Amino acid sequence: MKNVMLLLIHLLTAVAKLLGPGGIKGIIAENFLLKQQLLVVCRPRQRAPNLSPTDRFLFGFFSLFLRPTRIVKTAVGIRPSTLLRFHHHLVRQKYRALYSPHHRGKPGPKGPSQELIRAIVELKRRNPHFGYPRIARIISKTFGIEIDRNVVRRVPAKYYHPEFGGNGPSWLTFLGHMKDSLWSVDLFRCESINLKSHWVMVVMDQFTHRIIGFAVHAGHANGMVLCQMFNKVTAGITPPRYLRSDNDPLFEYHRWQANLRVLEIDEVKAVPNVPVSHPFVERLIGTIRREFLDHVLFWNTVDLETKLNEFKVYYNRKRVHASLGGDTPAEVAGESITPRAKIDDFQWQTHCCGLVQLPLAA
Repeated sequence: MKNVMLLLIHLLTAVAKLLGPGGIKGIIAENFLLKQQLLVVCRPRQRAPNLSPTDRFLFGFFSLFLRPTRIVKTAVGIRPSTLLRFHHHLVRQKYRALYSPHHRGKPGPKGPSQELIRAIVELKRRNPHFGYPRIARIISKTFGIEIDRNVVRRVPAKYYHPEFGGNGPSWLTFLGHMKDSLWSVDLFRCESINLKSHWVMVVMDQFTHRIIGFAVHAGHANGMVLCQMFNKVTAGITPPRYLRSDNDPLFEYHRWQANLRVLEIDEVKAVPNVPVSHPFVERLIGTIRREFLDHVLFWNTVDLETKLNEFKVYYNRKRVHASLGGDTPAEVAGESITPRAKIDDFQWQTHCCGLVQLPLAA
């Protein structure tokens, strides 16, 4: 559009030069010049009015129809330097249009490729709750392409238009200097589709952030039930040396204490009334609720255990973690390594009953 306007201005200028100054057209042009100058001077400003590009164009164009002796007498509100600058600007635009490349790009580093843009937009579309740092880590882990999270932030802002929803606040954690044999255990409650309460025990490894397992119980929980749930989670697995728990009354039952003594596990209690002293498993429970349980329904204990085990596989093997440097818990534990995928040849894999879709090497 800009080039079309410049071409039109040059065409009008050429026509004016061919017609030549003087005559009736000179009188009409002089009247137009005086009228435009009056409009400029009468603008409500406290100081000398600035000339807009339209003013400069009109003054320069109509001056082509006047003889040099009339220009000096007609210029009431403008200076001759205005006409000279207008002429110099036309000259520069002429040679720029003639000798500049037609598809000139902006200087500086090039942005991401179209394949990478499509992958980022599709990843954001399939997982709207993913933040930009996690998308950058997924791209780095899957395709081996190091990309800054600010670049990822600009791509969806330009190409992705969500229909609804938004992203929650990001969460930064720390990786403590802990032994590999320190686990955390906690309980939380959820409701089935028929509004029956179910207690869920989650056990995680604090060093690798790996989920050891889940155990589900419907109804009231006591010390015996607590021991049965923990033994079910740790069946066939070497128990840890230390187990961290909070000050819930359920973890004060004598049966629970006796069960830990039999397994030769030392219990480490969190600071009373200080939730941040028990951060890892509390954060994990929040993640389970936000990313999974808030989006699915379950019928009974078996159905809930099956779905939680699906989330466990995704969490341990596919979900990247900021506190682990963008790795998965399984990679930190040395269980598996995610193969690299090519940005122009990959496929999508669903997890957690289709709630999450991640790129995978084809």
